[in-house]
Amino acid sequence: MADLLKFVQDEFVARKDFPVFGAGDTITVFYEIKEGEKTRTQFFKGVVIQRRGSGNTETFTIRKMSGAVGVERIFPVNLPALQKIEINKKGAVRRARIFYFRDLTGKKAKIKDKRR
Repeated sequence: MADLLKFVQDEFVARKDFPVFGAGDTITVFYEIKEGEKTRTQFFKGVVIQRRGSGNTETFTIRKMSGAVGVERIFPVNLPALQKIEINKKGAVRRARIFYFRDLTGKKAKIKDKRR
């Protein structure tokens, strides 16, 4: 049954080619918003807190600061409204899920750049 489910997902779900990114990277996500009959593109720029799941159910969480308030948003990778993802900075972190980042303020909240 699991093989059949995987086969259907691979065949019929349209996969978009997004760049490889992980926790600690600063990315910009461009997604489409529908308001009535109008559609517009909005972007969300922030630090990737985590990637979770696999295959069709994979999601990633982005956190940004809006003024003094932290805002997090969860995006499914297969969301049809996602248009593109740009990687702004590669971050050097040691964990796959950086929830400790929520508690950091000031200079401690900076993530070092990954050496290339």
